[in-house]
Amino acid sequence: MIAASLFLAGLLSPGLLAAADSPTRPNIVFILADDLGLKDLSCEGSTYYESPHIDRLAASGMRFTQGYATCQVCSPSRASILNGQFPARHGITDWIGAATGKNWKRNDRIEPAEYRRQLAAEDVTLAEALREAGYRTFFAGKWHLGGEGSFPEDHGFDENVGGHHRGSPPGGFFAPFKNPKMEDGPRGESLPLRLADETVDFIRRTHNRQEGPFFAYLSFYSVHGPIQTTEPLWEKYRCKGQGRAEEGERFEIDRTLPVRQVQDCPIYAGMIESMDAAVGRVTKALDELGLEENTIVVFTSDNGGVSSGDAYSTSNLPLRGGKGRQWEGGIREPFYVRAPGVTEPGSTSDVPVTGADFYPTLLELAGLPLRPEQHQDGESLVPVLGGGTLPARPLFWHYPHYGNQGGDPSSIIRRGDWKLIHYYEDGRDELYNLAEDPAEQHDVAAEHAALSGSLRAALDAYLNEVGAAIPVADTRFDAEAKRQQQQHIRERLLPRLERQHARYLEADFQPNPTWWGSLPRDPS
Repeated sequence: MIAASLFLAGLLSPGLLAAADSPTRPNIVFILADDLGLKDLSCEGSTYYESPHIDRLAASGMRFTQGYATCQVCSPSRASILNGQFPARHGITDWIGAATGKNWKRNDRIEPAEYRRQLAAEDVTLAEALREAGYRTFFAGKWHLGGEGSFPEDHGFDENVGGHHRGSPPGGFFAPFKNPKMEDGPRGESLPLRLADETVDFIRRTHNRQEGPFFAYLSFYSVHGPIQTTEPLWEKYRCKGQGRAEEGERFEIDRTLPVRQVQDCPIYAGMIESMDAAVGRVTKALDELGLEENTIVVFTSDNGGVSSGDAYSTSNLPLRGGKGRQWEGGIREPFYVRAPGVTEPGSTSDVPVTGADFYPTLLELAGLPLRPEQHQDGESLVPVLGGGTLPARPLFWHYPHYGNQGGDPSSIIRRGDWKLIHYYEDGRDELYNLAEDPAEQHDVAAEHAALSGSLRAALDAYLNEVGAAIPVADTRFDAEAKRQQQQHIRERLLPRLERQHARYLEADFQPNPTWWGSLPRDPS
């Protein structure tokens, strides 16, 4: 355990922490949720979901109120955390496995652009940088950054439990897991709790053997689909969800697909509680081992909650949209950092930050030299963590694809309070003032034509600088077929979703005879 003064001294004099055998080198636990929206936690305002362990973690350090993933889908954001670059630069601009070009079989106006299918071998990842400095490195959970030859063990992790090419859990959230990188547990074992136990085991082994500082990366498959929980947790949230929505109020079509307006899905709520319990196991272990004062803990998510498409499981309101979509609901995330001796418990910051910032931030907190040639789009947040700020900078997003959740191919720039979205289907731009209109309901591009032009020019300049892939028109597009598809969504899909999600709250609901083979309850 180290005193706060020693930790701060190390930060002010990086050389003090640079040697691999430095006793003051902090451990790092990085916790990444999958598809967890900003509003899916009680500390962020949810009155339905319960997340006491994550809430306590957020309260123990700094909570960023404008934290962002670097993409509205998973693989690009996950790459940015490990290489410190925005997707337009590193080239993974869609979830790995999505179709592109003429392989795109849906009837849409453009062909989704090509993208890189794995984390670049030439990149020095955050894990590699830390391992070079003497850290023991561990990965558990979802990877989705390439297949054979591009697994966690190929990018700097000494140990890998569960990380492979798939983006969703092959066997679901209860054993048998059918995961090629993880042994199965007893039938019905909870996946998030198992991943937490594996992480705790690594921390204990490393600590007991005095093998040096550790970097433990716990990357949950939760709360990605398929949505699954235990019967007791479903019953708890079924009761809690009664009366939160009237018939026909759960969904509203926003341009392309129905979008959830109410948080009352008891299956999804149970998944959040299970993941929260798993986070609690890890933080409890740090406390029991006396490591809490020498361990940096980070918690964030890879993209917004799934309010449309997939399982239609949550609402991100008042933020617009969700996973796969270009509005704030798709990219705004929980973003918490606890760095003992640096962060003040209960502190907040409204500085806009992104997942690309973790790489330089954690290097500096560890007293290691930064690697600006690698984390080219990330900035160290250490000044902010200590109560300061950062110089103003633009942030960029690039998603030249169609989201399964109804998102449009687009690129985004945020500068100050202003956010401009450029759409590739028709070339139009939308402009929002996030300070005045956080729900992005009022496009003011026409009223601020000069500002829109300036932001668009800056966006184009960045995309050109990094060689971003730009989509092209799809000559196969059939406008009449698209009109019929939209009519089907309004007349058939929307009422079916309303019936299905109302059914989740009925007392006799049962998804299958065994509740996905789950145990009677999630042990805590």
